[in-house]
Amino acid sequence: MNKFEVIIIGGGIAGIVCALELLEAGRRVLLLDRDEEENFGGLAKESFGGMFFVDTPEQRRAKVADSVDLALEDWRAFAEFEPGDHWPQRWAEYYVHHCTDLGYRWLKALGIRFFPVPHWVERGLHTRGNSAPRFHLVWGTGQRLVEVLVQRLLTHPQRARLELRFGHRVERLLSENGALTGCAGRTEGDGAEFEAHGEYVVIAAGGANGAIDRVKANWHRDWGTPPATILNGSHRYADGRLHDAAKQLGAGVTHMDRMWNYAAGVHHFRPRKPGHGLSLVPPRSALWLDARGERILPPLVTGFDTRDLVTQVSTRPGGHSWQLLNRRIALKELAVSGAEFNPSIRDRRWLAFLRDVVLGNRWLVDTLTQNCVDFVCADSIEALVDKMNALARNAAIDAARLRATVEGYDTAVARGAPWQDEQLRRIDALRGYRGDRIRTARSQRILDPGGLPLVAIREFVISRKSLGGIRTDLACRVLDAQDAPISGLYAIGEAAGFGGGGVHGLRALEGTFLGGCVLTGRAAAAAIVKPRA
Repeated sequence: MNKFEVIIIGGGIAGIVCALELLEAGRRVLLLDRDEEENFGGLAKESFGGMFFVDTPEQRRAKVADSVDLALEDWRAFAEFEPGDHWPQRWAEYYVHHCTDLGYRWLKALGIRFFPVPHWVERGLHTRGNSAPRFHLVWGTGQRLVEVLVQRLLTHPQRARLELRFGHRVERLLSENGALTGCAGRTEGDGAEFEAHGEYVVIAAGGANGAIDRVKANWHRDWGTPPATILNGSHRYADGRLHDAAKQLGAGVTHMDRMWNYAAGVHHFRPRKPGHGLSLVPPRSALWLDARGERILPPLVTGFDTRDLVTQVSTRPGGHSWQLLNRRIALKELAVSGAEFNPSIRDRRWLAFLRDVVLGNRWLVDTLTQNCVDFVCADSIEALVDKMNALARNAAIDAARLRATVEGYDTAVARGAPWQDEQLRRIDALRGYRGDRIRTARSQRILDPGGLPLVAIREFVISRKSLGGIRTDLACRVLDAQDAPISGLYAIGEAAGFGGGGVHGLRALEGTFLGGCVLTGRAAAAAIVKPRA
């Protein structure tokens, strides 16, 4: 290969954005991606497409008051930064101050549109979270985001300055006399060795949560012993290989025990990788049970603190949990995160979306109950427990005890007194925002004969994102142990912990993953271009 000005390793959103900005500046770029061309865009292509922005027209139209100061206070509280987290905190400040100008408005100018009502997630439970709805869903999901950016890249007036190489697995970084000179690896198909040489190398290869052995090795102390089964909801090539390569050049890699996993994973019935899982949006009106069928208390309800959900299910014996609901609740509340199981949003079909909101998402419920091994259905508690125990291959759940639990909850629902049950109190709070109200059942008893059949979902922890990563400064330059930049080496997106080696601290406010990829991709390109400007 010839020598390039910039080599970008990784064809996800961060890499694409960086390449696009470098082409704007007339730089000659080589983008190496390990995956096949049809998967250009990485995990973002499969994502739901939510992005964290502050004080947007969508928020103002929804009568949501927001500000940079408020958002930064929320971020700091939720993150629980440690005293030594200098660059993560600097990146948090940078993100909140610039996400709307450099993210939202930039994407809008490229033709991206957002759902009119922002979602309100990560409100905080024991720790303060989002004080306002900030999760802006791309109309068309992450698939639309990728399509627009890739099309922009491939039709760019400077397209001739870009070379794309797919099926190239970068294994090491090259240096000579202490100076970075490029990278090397093998092609995925035939294992042929290759080298690429350039003045700058940008690592945009994602995190390490696609390697479940690494997930378990870096399991946070708060979560106890890693469960035997952790499903894979990350990219199959997010294996931390480039973190290791950067460390060999002296780069600092931090906070790899901080990761963004989900508590409600089920097995994908059409797997495309080992351990492939689907991340459910847990139904709020379902009872969340441990592996023995005991209700987890305080009750678990999504929308407040995703990390706490993982903590609660991981520290209980059995290696899995259950959610118990009925079909009526499932039609209203059951959802799967990502583009694949949200076709009306992905394909931008308003009528189909409104139909599902009003009548219930029958297609999704039927698809999952008929095809996913982790779903069981029955018309009575006793019959359901038989199926639950058979699925788990034990007799851990007692039908009489579970019936008493469900009847107790249903009594509180029938009384219409949310203060008598913490789960009902949280649901009542969620229903106060219209973006949540349309997706939340109201006063729904689980044993209501009109809501049958009963549904039980066996759920596992599912991996997603690395919150830690390669340490960088605000120019995305990779830093060594002495906080000095390694000349010519940059890291962006998830590889850099979305900025600074861990911009989220302990928890993420959601929507900051794709947003972090956009902002770091643009920042790295600007820093590379600036010396010659």
